[in-house]
Amino acid sequence: MLPGFHLADGLVAVTLFSIIVLGAVVAGAFYPIYRWMVAHKTIRPGVASGLTCCLIFLSLFVPIVFFVGILAQEAAELVALAKSPALSSFITTHFTNNALLARINPLLANFGVAITGADLNKVISEIGRAVGQFLFDQAGAIASNTLSFIASFFLMLLVIFFLLIDGPRLVQFLEDLSPLPDDQDAQLMGKFSDMAGAIIIGNGLCGIIQGTFGGLIFWLFGLPSAFLWGVIMALLAFLPIIGIGAVFAPTAVFLFLKGRIATSIFFMVYYLLLSGGVEYILKPKIVGKRVKMHTLLVFLAIIGGLQLFGLLGIIYGPLIATAFLTLTEIYHASYQRLIEDA
Repeated sequence: MLPGFHLADGLVAVTLFSIIVLGAVVAGAFYPIYRWMVAHKTIRPGVASGLTCCLIFLSLFVPIVFFVGILAQEAAELVALAKSPALSSFITTHFTNNALLARINPLLANFGVAITGADLNKVISEIGRAVGQFLFDQAGAIASNTLSFIASFFLMLLVIFFLLIDGPRLVQFLEDLSPLPDDQDAQLMGKFSDMAGAIIIGNGLCGIIQGTFGGLIFWLFGLPSAFLWGVIMALLAFLPIIGIGAVFAPTAVFLFLKGRIATSIFFMVYYLLLSGGVEYILKPKIVGKRVKMHTLLVFLAIIGGLQLFGLLGIIYGPLIATAFLTLTEIYHASYQRLIEDA
């Protein structure tokens, strides 16, 4: 261990770094609202920044506190269900001797594959346990460290308050420190701002919409843990390739094997309309064409961010990928030929 360095200090530094990064991202996303208030000339910058922070508090802190308790309860119930004999008994009763399954297995036998009740039991139990445990751990971490969460959130609001007021001067200071020319600094900062807006406003709002309407249809059809699955769908909506289909597709198959064929078809049609409407109609109007990144790169950036940073990787991953791709563009446009000539 380095002299004078303690693990607790490192953890505090990481926490402060996360607060600053999140504050910068949220401030960038809500900056147009602050700028709109200041543009009226009747509202001073400090008052406008305070009102914007109040809006952030109402739109972020209040829903988080409200949802954490419900999420933790339903996640714990899902973990318990995945471990209980009741799930195994249910799968055996409904699927082991299912007529449709008996017709499918002879076809799968040509490929050396067979589906049994034990296989379904193992897969469904593992998925339910893993998903439930992950969300329970996240909710439990917030609930068990309530004071720390509140302090971190209000510290983030403090960072946002001053970033809204002094953000342009801070950006100018960073550009002065940067060895890149001003136009390239502006290009890098612009890409960061666009991606931050796309994550918070675009993906965040569209994820909430898909999670809300997805959980609502689960509740209307009497499926268990509708709120929990709605939260899961809201998170999965950030993934451009998988999306909420990771929940809707298995649910439709489950309903089909259970004999609820009409409901299964309705779920697939509902999923196509919901996902397609949000991803191809609403999101392009919100985000626009400012953020141009290949779908696969966005997917890999989020997956890598989740592995390295946990849930915050949804934000960090695309931002890091944006910085890398922008610097690559700058290198190819301005420096590659100089290096090759040298």
